Amino acid sequence: MLRPWLTGCALTAAVVVTVAAGVAIGSAEIAASDVLEVLGDPTIDRIVWSLRMPRVVLAMLVGGGLSIIGVAMQTLVRNPLAEPYVLGISGGATAGASLFYLGFLPPVLSKAVSMPVAAFLGGLGTIVIVYLVARTESHVSVARLLLAGVAMSALTSSITSFVTFSSPEPDALRAVLFWLLGSFSGARWALIPGAAIVTLAGTILLTGLARPLDAMLMGEEPAYHLGVPVEALKRGLLVLAALVTGTLVSTSGAIGFVGLIVPHAVRMVAGVTHRTLIPLSFLVGALFMVWADLAARTLLPAQELPVGILTAICGVPFFLWLLRRQGTTTSS
Repeated sequence: MLRPWLTGCALTAAVVVTVAAGVAIGSAEIAASDVLEVLGDPTIDRIVWSLRMPRVVLAMLVGGGLSIIGVAMQTLVRNPLAEPYVLGISGGATAGASLFYLGFLPPVLSKAVSMPVAAFLGGLGTIVIVYLVARTESHVSVARLLLAGVAMSALTSSITSFVTFSSPEPDALRAVLFWLLGSFSGARWALIPGAAIVTLAGTILLTGLARPLDAMLMGEEPAYHLGVPVEALKRGLLVLAALVTGTLVSTSGAIGFVGLIVPHAVRMVAGVTHRTLIPLSFLVGALFMVWADLAARTLLPAQELPVGILTAICGVPFFLWLLRRQGTTTSS
């Protein structure tokens, strides 16, 4: 295990380098010295503060938020294969956001909710169904959980596709591709406060619940005997997962496998204690997402890839490796 102070210093340096790279690298290259002295040139000032800085901040919030929810879901089912995208939360949030955005909700309902609320309700409904299907009398079946997640992802993707092709809006297909593939191309400062409040509050809350979450790793019955309100904690984790994921999907679209890769990588270095696992997962997830977004906007000349494509390219082989490594555990 790395010493906490050494880890903190390394991550602080990584954050500084990552933010500078995220602002400097793009279709218009900006020297590092110009990033620090943007006030002298209105053009550079606009590129940095209006376009790239909100993109970097939003990417950090999305990466960190999806990572901590990955930790929460993996603790809930005591299996490293769980994460918002695999369990269908992202797909449900995408369907909810698409229904709202394309005007398919009843008028009374559309006036009463916002896009983040619609995404939250879609994600919450999906994860509740997945969890109920996977739940048995004594435990959560991982095989059922994964199959239910795949099934609900297919269903919510079909709903999203249906409303896309039924919409009279000419830009509907492009809008829904944004939800399905994920992108930070539309990042702006107005999107930051909601994502920041929900993500940072979720990180603080989960860190405060570190001891109950540690107890949950031993199983629901041992945790109950240690004084953990197991059922209330499970319900709270499901609501929090839907709230954070729904809010982030409403700002960036569905970006998968971040909550799978990052927590596993952090556990290998820092261990399984949630008091360190959660904040470190947030930081590492934030850094991972900024670099993934940098790759998405620089790999192909004169065009930008959706960042969700790159995270899936990284995440799917990792998921299959984990699934293979689990062996017979996932067949229960």
